[in-house]
Amino acid sequence: MLIALIIFSGIIVITAGTLLVLSPGGPAPYLDEAGHQTRGSLSEKVFVNIGGVKQGMFVRSKDTTQPVLLYLHGGMPDYFLTRKYPTGLEDYFTVVWWEQRGSGISFTADILPGTITPKQMIDDALEVTQYLRHRFGKEKIYLMGHSGGTFTGIQAAARAPELYHAYIGVAQMSDQLESERLAYKYMLKCYGDRGDDRMLQKLKASPVIIDTPDGYLRLRDKAMHNLGIGTTHDMHSVFTGIFLRSLTCREYTLPEKINMWRGKSSSGVSSLWTEMINTQMIRKVPEVEIPVYFFGGIYDYTVSYVLAKEYLKELQAPVKGFYTFENSAHSPLFEEPDRMRLILKEDVLKSGNSLADSL
Repeated sequence: MLIALIIFSGIIVITAGTLLVLSPGGPAPYLDEAGHQTRGSLSEKVFVNIGGVKQGMFVRSKDTTQPVLLYLHGGMPDYFLTRKYPTGLEDYFTVVWWEQRGSGISFTADILPGTITPKQMIDDALEVTQYLRHRFGKEKIYLMGHSGGTFTGIQAAARAPELYHAYIGVAQMSDQLESERLAYKYMLKCYGDRGDDRMLQKLKASPVIIDTPDGYLRLRDKAMHNLGIGTTHDMHSVFTGIFLRSLTCREYTLPEKINMWRGKSSSGVSSLWTEMINTQMIRKVPEVEIPVYFFGGIYDYTVSYVLAKEYLKELQAPVKGFYTFENSAHSPLFEEPDRMRLILKEDVLKSGNSLADSL
């Protein structure tokens, strides 16, 4: 018994030590061939008071004279995935990976989930926008939302279009309750076809997500990733694909990594999620006064690709573009970054839609 306890304690110490070594807590600079920081580049983690709360963001740019792109993540920050899935966005933008109130490096136990409301998140996004405009001397910036971040992003763009060149929705929310129902039916069929009775019975135990949200949400991510309809089409495990990658990302300190998952655990009980799942976006935002672009992965059931396309058809905007990513699930920016950059360069930065699908 004593030997087992000693071995267990040793494993804990080694694991903790390894995580500390892997957690220096700062992004690496862009370096030239001589090992010096590239002139005009920027690579930093910065904290700013937003809405009375200290909030953090990673800023990455190869040239800070480029346009600014503010990125709004979904249910949890995903900047750490850029190590495995580099986006190359900094080739054309000063990219700001803001970790929103109650999430990641902006998490604090003092923030109660019930206080993270849609209005507060939109207010925060607009305040961050103003901070970036003033810091980088830009009249307008670009706004990109991903997944849950699209719920906040498109509302911010509609409320203050004068602050933005364009809005980009990656896995754009439209009618999330209907999206979840479509995903649920798809998962029942797939697991039935596979003969996976264990997962099938688990899903059937939570048949109506609005009545049993906790049970469904606990099962949802695992069930989707097993089928390749989650974060990426090639990611079949939340544990290895997300959890372990978050722990080994060097830009976060160990406490920040722990807080990332503390924030994630409470996101499903926030009033923000409640409103997300009960909102039809065409009623909430029927018009945006700037160019709007939606990027959708064909395998995405986390946020329905089909419903997003239907939403854009009805949405009123001066320029619209919907782009199908044939090899992607929920994250085209990570899964098909070359195509993403091409569209940004040829359409978004030129306020056009020559590469877009037919609507």
